[in-house]
Amino acid sequence: MTPAIRDHGVATLVHAARARLGECPLWSVKEQVLYWVDISGQAIHRLDPNAGLDAAWAMPSEPGCIGLARGGGLVAALRDGFHHFHPGTGTLTKLADAPYDTANQRFNDGKVDAQGRFWAGAMFEPRTSEAAAMFRLENGRVREVFGPARGWGVKVSNGLAFSADGTHAFQSDTPNHVVYRFALVDGEPVERTVFARMTDNRARPDYGGRPDGATLDSEGCYWSAQYEGGRVLRLDRTGRTIGVVTVPAKRTTMVAFGGPRLTTLYITTARDGADASELARYPHSGGLFSCEVDVPGRPECEYSQR
Repeated sequence: MTPAIRDHGVATLVHAARARLGECPLWSVKEQVLYWVDISGQAIHRLDPNAGLDAAWAMPSEPGCIGLARGGGLVAALRDGFHHFHPGTGTLTKLADAPYDTANQRFNDGKVDAQGRFWAGAMFEPRTSEAAAMFRLENGRVREVFGPARGWGVKVSNGLAFSADGTHAFQSDTPNHVVYRFALVDGEPVERTVFARMTDNRARPDYGGRPDGATLDSEGCYWSAQYEGGRVLRLDRTGRTIGVVTVPAKRTTMVAFGGPRLTTLYITTARDGADASELARYPHSGGLFSCEVDVPGRPECEYSQR
């Protein structure tokens, strides 16, 4: 008998951002604020949930993902490469150029690992083949960690997360409706297996979207935003769905734990691609949402150049 899927309720609107493509929510424990990006809107944001204020900084190109930087500020992967972003001045310091053809690729989802290295996956914008790779910024240098050369390419890299013990990493390929799990040895991927696969038949009544951004909680469960599904799924260590959060926006993009106890699940959404009927049904598409859960997340790691 299959256990029942727990209903975690409906997420509530935190900020009516109307982002074109809200992504990469990132909680700063030190500042008690939520950083996030609007990729298509080419901006990095900082939301102070206590004050209800959202600050925004325009970027020269699409910010695919961000991470906390040791010593302050953020590390940001823009289309043209990696930068150190200084919120105090709103300025960027270039760290490294993009390692791909910027005419048809850009950075997408990313995260800092426990070793202080910033991983950033790319997306192949034509979405016609698994041509995008995963890259890593370490000591100011960029290298490809895995990709098409190893048979581990994707169309769109998403859902990056690292297990607390450092033995596994996760990645989703959103257009292909699949989540992969990688075995790591000394921080390097040695094996890729399918962790979860969602139905890709949109005509089926049980179609619930495709796996986008994700994070892991303190119990090792994987919370995955389901793009065009209007929900977030909680998957156990075997890849089985054990929980769901309903989101009043169809295009859910990514999640992050925040708040004083790291029990607030923040959820970004998008407006890009939504027609008039969808926006009428989901007027807060592109907004930031949240839901209180009873299992905390873990503090985000910080990028450090050694």
